[in-house]
Amino acid sequence: MPSIVHGFDWPDRFVIGTVGQPGSRTFFMQAREGARLVSVSLEKEQSAALAERVEEVLDELMATDGNPFSVPAITPEGLVDNDPLEQPIDEEFRAGVMSLGWDPTTAQIVIEAFPVIEVDMEELEDVEVIEVEPEEVLVIRIPVGTARAFAKRTREVVGAGRPICPLCRLPMDSDDHICELPDGFR
Repeated sequence: MPSIVHGFDWPDRFVIGTVGQPGSRTFFMQAREGARLVSVSLEKEQSAALAERVEEVLDELMATDGNPFSVPAITPEGLVDNDPLEQPIDEEFRAGVMSLGWDPTTAQIVIEAFPVIEVDMEELEDVEVIEVEPEEVLVIRIPVGTARAFAKRTREVVGAGRPICPLCRLPMDSDDHICELPDGFR
């Protein structure tokens, strides 16, 4: 078990947000409980995958006969959070491996984020199996309504980046975007 656990059982706020302009944004997962604030940076793709997977888990639970956990189909109005990230943003670590689970005893989604671990492969030439224990972990436990709101906001944040060029399907950095068409025409 990691020596530092940033645990939030019922956070007052749990969001993904960004710092910077589209094209050079840094994504952060941020949890707050009272005065305690933890920010973990992550990739845009990790954010999108997490939101998608949270939605899948909620939809599976909702499809369960009788929906015993009262999973909402849409984000409850009172849980919509469009505010920016809270300041100061002090990165605890950069997220590498993440896990997602369901705790039926508390009816909560459980999200764990572990830091990226860098290993010097030259020092480990003759080692076949590498077991590395991360020093810290962020553990978030949120109820189903909050999870639905988290996924919705995260999808919106991810989608707020640079527009996609209809011709080359790559992000456009500016109005004077020049793309390469399949046969080399500009």
